[in-house]
Amino acid sequence: MTATTANPPNPDIPAPRANRAIAIWLFACAAMVFAMVVIGGITRLTGSGLSMVEWRPVYGFLPPLSAEAWQRVFDLYRATPQYLEINAGMTVEAFRGIFWWEYFHRLWGRIIGLVFFLPFLWFLIRGRIRGMLALKLFGIFLLGGAQGALGWYMVKSGLVDIPEVSQYRLAAHFFMAFLIYGLLIWTALSLLYPERNAIGDARHHRIRQLAIAALALVAITVVSGAFVAGTDAGFIFNTFPLMDGRIIPPGYFEDLWASFEDLATIQFNHRVLALVTFATVICVWWQSRWLALIPRARRAANVLFIAAVGQVAIGITTLLMVVPVYMGATHQAGALVLFTATIWFVFELRPPSRQAH
Repeated sequence: MTATTANPPNPDIPAPRANRAIAIWLFACAAMVFAMVVIGGITRLTGSGLSMVEWRPVYGFLPPLSAEAWQRVFDLYRATPQYLEINAGMTVEAFRGIFWWEYFHRLWGRIIGLVFFLPFLWFLIRGRIRGMLALKLFGIFLLGGAQGALGWYMVKSGLVDIPEVSQYRLAAHFFMAFLIYGLLIWTALSLLYPERNAIGDARHHRIRQLAIAALALVAITVVSGAFVAGTDAGFIFNTFPLMDGRIIPPGYFEDLWASFEDLATIQFNHRVLALVTFATVICVWWQSRWLALIPRARRAANVLFIAAVGQVAIGITTLLMVVPVYMGATHQAGALVLFTATIWFVFELRPPSRQAH
């Protein structure tokens, strides 16, 4: 089989200088969101997320600065289910160890907000952002604010009766982070490479549809991974490919709601979704080998393949090692890398505009 011989449009047409500056700023914001997701994973894995029991959006950027201030926040923590049921007897010095991760997680979110809003305001005043682009970026800013409120809503669920946040709220918080990240990446790519270089024939259309399906599967798998994290389902059945000698965990078909509550079912669903996603990505990559793609699109396809193989390897290793903090954080970062590569490839396969036709 040989590759399609049609010549694609002229690739890599440079974007206007103003657009490149905005794109670089958005990529920087996306990189900060990437770091935020990893920091959030470490915060979760170290049990630090419930250490701050107050939400002070305006004044909360300052940590405790005196012994009395530390004692005050520690006394608040000692009234929480996590302290009473898990960390009873913890000293204020040990408390600081978990406090700092959650504090840095929230502080980093505030810094992202400033890094996004201040340049946005400057570009807007200078007239370099206008029209639909201004509305899109303002919408992303509002999503960022909603994400902060959603994060506190998630934390509150672990401060009432049980020392665990709701897996539903965690999944929503996690998905929102990926949504904001994806919008930043897509918008930046659109500014950096405004020309559509895909040929737009039937084969390109089929591959694009399959790539969009792969992107949807990546997103669904990410959400299922949040349920694994929210229920600590990764700390059981630490074998692969079987789950302690079984292909399907016992009682799997008895209760559909168990997909969100039962630990074995949650982990099994994540395994299946991960493998289906992996197979779809490999199919996308293999089919793309026979298309005429510009070099940048070819690189995107190859990066997508490498990201998928790497993420599966990291996921299996994380499971077999019973989720050490560094592997759990790496697996979360790998999900973002795979998500990025899928968005990039879908972007490169945009059909030609009507003007081009």
